[in-house]
Amino acid sequence: MIKSMTAFGRATGAGSGKNFVCEIRSVNNRYLDCSVKLPRSYGFLEEKVIAFIRAAGITRGKVEVYVGIEVTESVGVTVELDTAYAEGYIAALRRLRDEFSLPDDMSTMSVAANRDLFLVKKPAEDADRDWEELRPILAEALAKYNTARETEGANLRADLLAKRHHLEELAEEIARRSAENIAAYRGRLEARLRQQLADLDLVFDAQRILTECAIFADKIAVDEELVRLKSHFAAFDEAMDSDGPVGRRLDFLLQEMNREVNTTGSKSNDSAIAALVVDAKCELEKIREQIQNLE
Repeated sequence: MIKSMTAFGRATGAGSGKNFVCEIRSVNNRYLDCSVKLPRSYGFLEEKVIAFIRAAGITRGKVEVYVGIEVTESVGVTVELDTAYAEGYIAALRRLRDEFSLPDDMSTMSVAANRDLFLVKKPAEDADRDWEELRPILAEALAKYNTARETEGANLRADLLAKRHHLEELAEEIARRSAENIAAYRGRLEARLRQQLADLDLVFDAQRILTECAIFADKIAVDEELVRLKSHFAAFDEAMDSDGPVGRRLDFLLQEMNREVNTTGSKSNDSAIAALVVDAKCELEKIREQIQNLE
């Protein structure tokens, strides 16, 4: 099942003296770029969260994970002042006051609004317990996130297949018009030559007509391009039924399709075929925009 790179999942839960909120969201990205936002005192969980996300099989997308932790019961937790940081912070505030002639409204409470002044310390065993309590909530958020990816992926798949089928219809119409052009050219050439030869009282050479038509057909023939385009359609359908990431593969196939369509357009001297080529290019551009959302 193909998956979208754009999705969101959220879960909440409670642990020992704390409440957890986990949110996972992602947007398009060429590679996997995972970032985690945690309370400062729980920064030790970042690597575990990233490893958990990678282990889930997510390979592309800019993934942002937010973990909110509200402590409801501070058992075994101590809060200490980061003295070195506080000295530098207060000195910077005083410099700001003096250089810009600002009113001195510093107070304990206003300075304490900077949470980075404080160090929250917990017993070593709490670190493992925090992760064990967070993990099932993170897993629930991830499950909802993956469900959203699959749902959006199914919608994208239906849309992409519809556009691909339209492209096939355009290719079939181009093939039909191309054959008609060659036949029409033969008729026009034969009629023109018969008239000119009759005017000059010369013998009509049917073989020369066939030779001229063959030269013309070779110049405007798009059979090879359409055959290759058909093979790309088959590869596209195969990718749509794949279980793994398909975004990069589809992007490559789209480049190949675009090349064949461009060559077809450059060979054509028929306005109807030129219009069909423009329609095909528009459809390819729509597909290109959509596959940017696929993992």
